[in-house]
Amino acid sequence: MKVQLGVSNRHVHLCLDDYKQLFGEDSELEVVKQLVQPEQFASSSFVTIKTAKSEFSKVRVIGPLRNYTQVEISKSDAIKLGINPPVRDSGDLQNSETVEIIGPKGSIIKDNCCILANRHLHITPQDRIRYGLTDVEKVVVKTFGEKSAILFDVFIKEQELSALELHLDTDDANANLLKTGDIVEILLNK
Repeated sequence: MKVQLGVSNRHVHLCLDDYKQLFGEDSELEVVKQLVQPEQFASSSFVTIKTAKSEFSKVRVIGPLRNYTQVEISKSDAIKLGINPPVRDSGDLQNSETVEIIGPKGSIIKDNCCILANRHLHITPQDRIRYGLTDVEKVVVKTFGEKSAILFDVFIKEQELSALELHLDTDDANANLLKTGDIVEILLNK
């Protein structure tokens, strides 16, 4: 089965309390662009993520607001920041890294918020059945092009409200000369 790729650059998901602390009580998260995943959007809000070693400015806040704050970066970003976040599913933040998040109205030092996101395939329960993926938790992905590759350990992220799409971080994408919109092939783990 072939699916579209979405490359995920460093970004931040914020809970309401942290958003208000960083952007002010009267601020609201504004949509700049809808993402492929339903109800997800790139907002007009940016933060700086900082550690003792380095920082990244202009890190986009992805909406809508969540019930937890999460910073997603690549391993290359982590090296520059001098931290070692674990590879995790979204929301699995226990024993993850601490970073400072700086907004225009305030800053917070957030423990257990920074991860490297697992490679994952967004899929609905219906598509999971349709494509014969009901008995697997991970798939293998074949990429195409000048630096084609086989990517192992791609987790299935099943949600009722979902669009069929593979998510890789910038390190995985750059290593294989991939970009958002490229087509990849999903293979079953054998």
